Amino acid sequence: MGEGAASGGDRDPRGAGAGGVAAARDRAAEPGSPSGTKGLRSGRVRGKQLLRMPAPPLDAARTLCASPDRFTEGCREDMAAARAEADRARRLGAAGGLATVEAFDAAFGALAGAASRASLARNVHPDPSLREAAEAAEQEVDALSTELSLDRDLYRALSGVDASGADPATRHLLEKSLRDFRRAGVDRDEVTRQRVRELRDELVRIGQEFGRNIKDDVRRLAVAPPDLDGLPEDWLRSRPPGPDGAVAVTTDNTDYLPVLTYARSERVREDLWRLYRLRGHPRNLEVLARLLERRSELARLLGYPTWAAYVTEDKMIGSEGAAAAFVERISAAAEARMRRDHAQLLERKRAEAPGADRVEPWDSAYLQERVKAERYGFSSQAVRPYFEYGRVKAGVLEVTGRLFGIRYRPVPDAEVWHPEVEVHDVLEGDRLLGRVYLDMHPREGKYKHYAQFALAAGQEGRRLPEGALVCNFPKPAPGAPALLEHSDVRTFFHEFGHLLHHVLGGHTRWAAQSGVATEWDFVEAPSQMLEEWVWDPEVLALFARHVEGGAPIPAQLVRRMRAADEYGKGLMVRQQMFFAAVSLELHRREPRGLDTTALVAELQERHTPFRHVPGTFFHESFGHLDGYSAIYYTYMWSLVIAKDLIGPFRAAGLLAPGPARRYRRAVLEPGGSRPAAELVKDFLGRPHAFDAFAAWLEAEGPA
Repeated sequence: MGEGAASGGDRDPRGAGAGGVAAARDRAAEPGSPSGTKGLRSGRVRGKQLLRMPAPPLDAARTLCASPDRFTEGCREDMAAARAEADRARRLGAAGGLATVEAFDAAFGALAGAASRASLARNVHPDPSLREAAEAAEQEVDALSTELSLDRDLYRALSGVDASGADPATRHLLEKSLRDFRRAGVDRDEVTRQRVRELRDELVRIGQEFGRNIKDDVRRLAVAPPDLDGLPEDWLRSRPPGPDGAVAVTTDNTDYLPVLTYARSERVREDLWRLYRLRGHPRNLEVLARLLERRSELARLLGYPTWAAYVTEDKMIGSEGAAAAFVERISAAAEARMRRDHAQLLERKRAEAPGADRVEPWDSAYLQERVKAERYGFSSQAVRPYFEYGRVKAGVLEVTGRLFGIRYRPVPDAEVWHPEVEVHDVLEGDRLLGRVYLDMHPREGKYKHYAQFALAAGQEGRRLPEGALVCNFPKPAPGAPALLEHSDVRTFFHEFGHLLHHVLGGHTRWAAQSGVATEWDFVEAPSQMLEEWVWDPEVLALFARHVEGGAPIPAQLVRRMRAADEYGKGLMVRQQMFFAAVSLELHRREPRGLDTTALVAELQERHTPFRHVPGTFFHESFGHLDGYSAIYYTYMWSLVIAKDLIGPFRAAGLLAPGPARRYRRAVLEPGGSRPAAELVKDFLGRPHAFDAFAAWLEAEGPA
């Protein structure tokens, strides 16, 4: 999964994937004040249903398969539709009631569609010229989004609508949208609003540059074959030595993670570790400085002391102070566990290097693997033959189908942007629910991590949801099946959880509430919960079969794997708090003159037991600083909720359909039509609590 992610990848829950424009409404609205119903006066919204047209065909990927010019034209058609709907909302005004709300929602829905396609194309398309066109389209779409978010006539039309007779989802839409208008700066003077436009446009370009510098900077290390002792045989076979007799090892995760975990040569591990932390260097040092300065200026223009204060206000957590307190609370809770974990690592290192006084950061994964093998009788390599990519993929589809009462129908003739992309329609009985695209293997110019991207947000009676899973798992070859790590299987389930949320929640009344359009710090919870299924012997027995002979994975091996996973939990949590602290603190400090490298070094040594290594620059390739900005804490916030959500499933059995169907109705299907805390309370029958997470953190065995 890579160092920068806690179980998933860079994703923008607003619908456009990593760092994209997203459901332009949330971008248009990203900064603002608490909202209420003040001003919802005339033009009463009744609870009647909108006039619905038959759902169009599932063809959102069509423009990704066209020429760059046609791709741009398609995005501009959506922009024209957005302008037309915004004009309609202004003309109808407050007196238009429901029709005004419908036009407003359609305007930003059209922008979200263009933004989603542009973000996906920029990250995955094999044609560099189309990737460039997508990048330019993102900029145009975001500029229009900003323009509409600052449009006072549009704001007046919406704010005058009387929502007292509306259904709860419509009231929630209006309250959130008006709050977001104010957060965008609609009530500021013209000079301020013009500067807001300029800053938002510039921030899109800076974010694209930051991500591009990471994606395109693939570094290579020439390694003599004997120095790769310890790597799995299938990994070695797929990387024969070149003409110079050396193996080219890259900084892509398909090389980086196995080498750091298995290579016995400390020198090779150190060399690759250092190279990995030079991605984006030195260009992103200056790009990040500009990113922080422009965000800080925008926050101050909108009335906030820092970007962190601005970006946390509309999340579940509510404020930058609460986010900082949460980071400290989790760090304190994991302190003792981290110290025990680290002491075991140091003890194990001294077995190979007597007199060693510290564990280096490039030792951690390797030594954890040794401790797990020697103390818990488990080796990660022992389970790899049970996780052949094709069977894992089939298992993900089977397990989620059984849980949620759906099935997947292959669509071999669907238009796709690359021949490796697989397409499945999602059905419940004979009812078509949406479409998913699986782009699963690495290639040149493609996004390097793991994420779910939206292609089209669904809306009841208007369009069906379409989403893409973008991963970088090993690619099968004739005679050489691709074997996954168990952590890869966990990542597959996690990201597929986002895809299910997008599809099952993609049938809401309003486009703005479709799919994962909940508060951003809740978005990871459903996917983190789905990771629990990869630890269950009964679940794994459905698809984890040995690549030679097909024997199912032994339950005892799964139990040893689960017990071994308990080791290192404290290290993992504190590492995540380091990432969260970097994300938050970079956006709480005065950016001018800020030595970001020194700050990152200080935070690493505060939150982890590993020293900062001079001459390395982790933050320059920390892609979440674009998409997640100050709120990386959301991964752990969501995990706290996920540990609570899993309770009813464990009580009934993970494959029991009852809790899954209740969970689908209570949490996934509503999308963003209600606050996330209410969705969780509906499922659990009470507010979410910290107790389950605390028990998991302290447990020495499965919890």
